[in-house]
Order: sequence, then structure tokens, then C-alpha cells
Amino acid sequence: MGSENGFYSGAEFNLEPKWSVDPKLLFVGPKIGEGAHAKVYEGKYKNQNVAIKIVYKGDTPEEIAKREARFSREVAMLSKVQHKNMVKFIGACKEPVMVIVTELLLGGTLRKFLLNMRPRCLDMRVAIGFALDIARAMECLHSHGIIHRDLKPENLLLTADHKTVKLADFGLAREESLTEMMTAETGTYRWMAPELYSTVTLRHGEKKHYNHKVDAYSFAIVLWELIHNKLPFEGMSNLQAAYAAAFKNVRPNADDLPEDLASIVTSCWKEDPNERPNFNQIVQMLLHSLSRISPPQPVEPPKIFTSENVVFPPASPGTSALMAGRDDNSDTPMENNSRGLFSCFHRCF
Repeated sequence: MGSENGFYSGAEFNLEPKWSVDPKLLFVGPKIGEGAHAKVYEGKYKNQNVAIKIVYKGDTPEEIAKREARFSREVAMLSKVQHKNMVKFIGACKEPVMVIVTELLLGGTLRKFLLNMRPRCLDMRVAIGFALDIARAMECLHSHGIIHRDLKPENLLLTADHKTVKLADFGLAREESLTEMMTAETGTYRWMAPELYSTVTLRHGEKKHYNHKVDAYSFAIVLWELIHNKLPFEGMSNLQAAYAAAFKNVRPNADDLPEDLASIVTSCWKEDPNERPNFNQIVQMLLHSLSRISPPQPVEPPKIFTSENVVFPPASPGTSALMAGRDDNSDTPMENNSRGLFSCFHRCF
């Protein structure tokens, strides 16, 4: 099943029938996002509001093969792993173009949410709650032997009420068990683990050892950003930030963080990957930190009970109950003249 440039080549794209999307039933609305390899549209599928990701095929045979492999990997990962803090996969099709259909999250990216808040910072309980959502998604992903490799605010989406974060974009994900050697310098420089670099420039396509601990490093940078609402390595270009982290062991300043959060951040971005915690440990540390800053539960006035009565303490609220977010129940309206997928291709490319 493996290949040199990915675990799932285009030729090996065999999707279970339940995940197969009929392109004739897809209706594409306004564009809501765009990346280097794809555009994302709001749309409908079988009367359900969805996000439709249309992947560029590329121009050269080499480019086409590479993008088909990436598309097939992403579909395989999304169909394999489901979790409440991961974007829900609905289905995909490869012809006439490569399309991935997921649930529509109207809260936008975490990057946009944080930018709109600046210079204000998130309430600490909200920041930790978001971090818990991310850590739980990563814990699930790693339990299936999958490394995300591109954990950053642009790949984290918010629900419409801005109370829950979900992990998205599995285009760079890999199954760790299949190989110990993977292409280095993947992901986004500012959030990338230092072991993805080498003091000797890697030749194109050369392989290098690393493991799931690269995601713990990226998580530390995201957590620092959630707390400070500043761009990590501010004042540096992406490449300067990567060089400083990899070769000078530079990290964002964690001195002003509460002790327990500073411990999480600094342990996750340690230079030696073996010294970084796994996400099960990270979840437990975040829960401990949250318990220390959560407001006390309301105490009911004392009542007189007979000896047969048993008094139970009030139930502890979930993380979402501790997070104060804006209520935004308005859905983005679909275009009245929504058209089928085929009729939109001239707009998409």
C-alpha cells in the first residue's frame, strides 16, 4: 500500500461505498477559503449544508501524481478517524475532479478568530478549553498511528458559537507505523518541529527520521499563541523563525505564563523529541490547569434531610460550559441560484 511519495497513491484510491459522493448531487455556493492546492466552498449535498474542498489536479504528470497521492491520503485519514474535535467527513469523489466533502463549520479558522480579537487575549479558561479540544483530537489521531504534521491555527476550525475547536486538513498526515522515514520540511515553518530540519540541507525528496512528537512541538506553539494572542517569533520571517528554533534552540518567551501552563508549553517544545509528553499526558495536564482556575461551583444553602437522604454534589460542568463565547446562530445564506458542481468549474479554476 505504500509508495515513495505517499502511503496512498492515486491508483490505490478505493473508497468504501458509504463515503462515495455523487457529484451530481453537489451544489456549490460561495467560496469560503483557498489554499495553495485547493479551494473550499460552502455548498449543499443531499439537502445538508457542507464544505466542499476542490483540489487542483496540477499541470505536469509529476505534479498530478503528487496531488492525487496527497488527496488519497487525506481521504483515507478522514474516513478512518472520527472524533468530536475533528471535522466530520461526509465523503469524496475523484472524478471529474478531486472533491472532499465535510461538515460546514461557520465559526471560521482559529487564526481569523484570534486576529479579530487582537489586541485582546482570550479568557484563560477559554484558551485552555480550546487547547483541550485540540489535544483530544491529536490524542485520537495518534492512537490510530497517524501524525498530522501541519498543526497550526489555519487548520483549526470553530463551530458557529465559537465554543468548540475542530482539527481539519489532513493533507500532510502520515501513518507512522508504515515507515520511520518521511520527507522532511513538511508543514508550516513557524509551527514546525526543529527535527524536521538538518544542519545539512536535505536534497529534494530525501528522507529523515522523526515521529509523532513533531505534533507535540507544534501544539506548544499553538498553545502559546492561544494564551498570548500574538504571532509566535514575532518580527521574524517564517524561515528566520524556523532557523532560530532549529539551530539556535530559540523559543517564544514563556516567562510570564502561569507555572503549570509554562510547564506544559516548555515540555512540549523541548529540543529532544523523546522528552516531550504524549497527548494523553498533555490532556491530563490541561485538565489539571483548568481545575485550578475554574470558578468554584455554586453551593446550595443547607437543607434539613432525614438520615435516609443522601446529598450528592452538583455535577461538574464540561469544558464547553466554562467557555464564554459569542452566540452566533445565523447560518451563512446559500446563494439563491446555487448551481450544480459541474456548472461551477469555470468559476473554480
